[in-house]
Amino acid sequence: MKQEIIQKFCGILGEEKVLLQEPMSCHTTFRIGGPAELFLMPSTVEAVGAVIKVCREENLPYFILGNGSNLLVSDEGYRGVVIQMYKNLGAVQAEGTFIRAQAGALLSGIAAAAREASLTGFEFAAGIPGTLGGAVVMNAGAYGGEMRDVLKEVTVLTKDGTIKRLLSEELEMGYRTSVVKRLDYIVLEAVISLEKGDQTAICERMRELARQRISKQPLEYPSAGSTFKRPEGYFAGKLIMDAGLRGYQVGGAQVSEKHCGFVINAGNATAQDVYRLMQDVQERVMDRFGVRLEPEVKFLGNF
Repeated sequence: MKQEIIQKFCGILGEEKVLLQEPMSCHTTFRIGGPAELFLMPSTVEAVGAVIKVCREENLPYFILGNGSNLLVSDEGYRGVVIQMYKNLGAVQAEGTFIRAQAGALLSGIAAAAREASLTGFEFAAGIPGTLGGAVVMNAGAYGGEMRDVLKEVTVLTKDGTIKRLLSEELEMGYRTSVVKRLDYIVLEAVISLEKGDQTAICERMRELARQRISKQPLEYPSAGSTFKRPEGYFAGKLIMDAGLRGYQVGGAQVSEKHCGFVINAGNATAQDVYRLMQDVQERVMDRFGVRLEPEVKFLGNF
């Protein structure tokens, strides 16, 4: 990348927030991925806007990164700009029965803030290993709850650089989708609407869901959570299990024996191992049941 472009980003963010050839294995829950050509860490909404403006002016490909919990980065990495929202844009504040949070806030942190404020309705998200921004884009959900159930409004950056506020009814949220995803908006912050509740009951519900996760999911291994979307009328994990793929392995990648809906990094897996395993799973399930499994995991780089 041209030195003058790098200097532009340094001018916006400071040199310490501009990293060259940063290994993406350090920034994904799969613990897999080659280097990002340029890795930027803006700490304000204004800085995000300025960085995006430079990317568009210079025709640079860019990717918005949360905590990498739903991402597989290719072994050769990403020739472009990775903009990390996680850590630097993670403010969370309770205001009455609302919680205002920035896009980089972890869902677990928001759930903890809700618990401390005796607000109920966000317990379902306490164990989802992602950030608010990604959860809004994909309408993340678990244990009967979804983001669309609790969102009041979302502030986004549009493709033309305009900051726009979307009310809940404008978000067009469906299963793992939203207008934010379809129009390629960038989430900046959101307001979550909850209800007053009993703190003891909230704590117990969160503990109960944590116990369920620990007992049913392979949390001891690096993964990207549920690997495939739920096909209509089926459960991805059961289809994979019934296709005889429990424990199926390609290199260091494996279909979890604990929960077949998870592909895990069982030890030094490459991105190509995971990718090939996912293709094998899709082919086997299609051959056996005529059902096409659609990846829930995002892919970054060349595969």
